[in-house]
Amino acid sequence: MKAIVYRRYGSPDVLALEEVDKPVVKDGDVLVRVHAASVNPLDWHLLRGWPYIVRPTSGWRKPKRNIPGVDVAGVVESVGRDVTDLQPGDEVFGEKSRACAEYVCGPSKLFVPKPANLTLEEAAAIPVGGVTALQALRDKGHIQAGQRVLINGASGGVGTFAMQLAKWFGAEVTGVCSTANVDLVRSLGADHVIDYTREDFTRSGQRYDLIVDNAGNRSLLAMRRILAPTGRLVVVGAPKGNWIAPVARILGAKLLSRFGSRTFEMLLTDMTREDLLFLTELIEGGKVTPVIDRRYPLSEVPDAIRYLETMHARAKVVITVP
Repeated sequence: MKAIVYRRYGSPDVLALEEVDKPVVKDGDVLVRVHAASVNPLDWHLLRGWPYIVRPTSGWRKPKRNIPGVDVAGVVESVGRDVTDLQPGDEVFGEKSRACAEYVCGPSKLFVPKPANLTLEEAAAIPVGGVTALQALRDKGHIQAGQRVLINGASGGVGTFAMQLAKWFGAEVTGVCSTANVDLVRSLGADHVIDYTREDFTRSGQRYDLIVDNAGNRSLLAMRRILAPTGRLVVVGAPKGNWIAPVARILGAKLLSRFGSRTFEMLLTDMTREDLLFLTELIEGGKVTPVIDRRYPLSEVPDAIRYLETMHARAKVVITVP
């Protein structure tokens, strides 16, 4: 089968379309013919081996997982003998590493039926962004109806889901984005939109019960200034850097949580079948819609990741697999 492969850490230039072995189906596995995948910041972090704290698991000198992509949607081609919940021909989506390829294979619990009202390309935009937004708001943010919620990085892959989910939870939602994305964020249901190129939202004088920070472009102390006395800040994004910036933000969040009544949380997404099914129900009910910025064919994954690295991608970048 064809797949995008990298044998060493580096820029998107090290990615190449190659022939690799097709996955072998085990008893509890599902083999999925990939129709679409999507790329996330995780992919370029792993591609470059940044920050270095990822290398104990990703490989010190060369990558262990050398095919990018974790979001995937496609059609079940075959199942192991122990699989009873899916069958060949089912259209599914889910989270599986090595997604930028013609086939993926993994335990059936990683895949769920795609929302009936979406295409496979649209379904591929859901897993990481959707589940991260859900867990940031619900599990770490403890969101409640009527709260004032601010989403920093509202037009990104996580932010576009977070805006819609926060409205569904009944919050009064403020989205922070650039000038070019104001209309998009407003269309997602924002009660208020702040253009960060024209206004420093950390000096607005407003207070928020919950902030979800997908951008990492303001200091934690600046964010603390606009948190309500018992507010919560959930950090999803972090500054670029090989060592210091990401680690400092993690340690800073832990330190600030020790003082005062405000809470600072770091989110590490835990992909679950239950959350994928939860999002499916909301999507089929018309409450949430994945937003796609650009589509690239499998052979152009290097260009897709280059675009993602500019930090100007709106919502999701999808890879189509012919």
